[in-house]
Amino acid sequence: MDKVIVVGAGCFGTSLAWRLARAGVAVTLVDQFAPGDARASSGGESRLLRCAHGSDARYAVLARRARTLWRELEAETGEELLLEHGVAWFAHGEQGWEVASEAVLADLGIPVQRLAPEAAGALFPSFSGEDLAFVLLEPEAGVLRAAAAVGALSAAARARGVCLERARARPAARAVLLDDGRRLRADVVVWACGAWLAELFPGLVELRSTRQELFFLDGGPLWAGAGVPGWVDYDAAMYGTGDVDGLGVKLAPDSEGPELGPDEPLPPASTEGERAARDYARRRFPALAGAPLHSARTCRYELTADSHFVMAEHPEHPGVWLLGGGSGHGFKHGPALAELLCGVLAGNADPPAHFAVGSRRPARSLRTAGSGR
Repeated sequence: MDKVIVVGAGCFGTSLAWRLARAGVAVTLVDQFAPGDARASSGGESRLLRCAHGSDARYAVLARRARTLWRELEAETGEELLLEHGVAWFAHGEQGWEVASEAVLADLGIPVQRLAPEAAGALFPSFSGEDLAFVLLEPEAGVLRAAAAVGALSAAARARGVCLERARARPAARAVLLDDGRRLRADVVVWACGAWLAELFPGLVELRSTRQELFFLDGGPLWAGAGVPGWVDYDAAMYGTGDVDGLGVKLAPDSEGPELGPDEPLPPASTEGERAARDYARRRFPALAGAPLHSARTCRYELTADSHFVMAEHPEHPGVWLLGGGSGHGFKHGPALAELLCGVLAGNADPPAHFAVGSRRPARSLRTAGSGR
């Protein structure tokens, strides 16, 4: 494998280009947008990096490996990408996601702490946890600067010789046909094009492209400290962060939003969404009840039915691979997923069976939304 084309310059695609280039492979990276464009599902300023995935140890291991690789990227580029502020999970009972996560992380030796709600209150400038059984803290988790991370991946890849082509592409058997008429060929082609994957490979990949909303409140300087962790209320389908880089306190409703095609423009955030975010803030972080709205925006998810990723060779075209289905929790895994695929392409491993193409049964979400099915 001397030459690879990667279509899609989001987190998955740029991670793969960087990883392949580190191994000495000649890579062409193709995207209609600049790397990390806001219109794609890798856009936006921040993502949580957490290892808790309920009872699924495979994703915990993948996330932990990704944490190491993000640190390697920081060392290579000089960028500060991972803010290790911790991530707190708000558990509503003694059964469910948080209890399963705690057991898996402890078994894997990944740092995790169980806190009483009153003790967890010290982590936040304002907190109300009367409805919680406990809070599960991952002290070595945190927040990724998402846009900066994709930019760093792209810069590191290009510094190692990756060629970036700005063009819209479509598959032509084993080739890549660009909108200017050029036809690119390589030993391997990887389509890592987010929500466009289902449109380009109908019948093989099933994805729902949805509109999601993000709200940022002006909570004041106390929320901007390094000690404020990211947080997840899995059963309430809500997550957020402290004030990172002056953007405001992030509150993100994480239930599946309405469908939004990959080529449709991102609409403004809704008043209903803001009301839901504010209602949650009022209950959980009382001091934010009247906080001014700093900004609001929408983003895009591409969701598989079971929230597992897609990593599979095209059944009719050997050497053509499909990579995607981030499902609202894929960003943090990017470098580790790329490392896994590189091993598969080198013949050192088989692709995970749960990443196969084809129809899937709906299953409990692996992202931060227990109510999302």
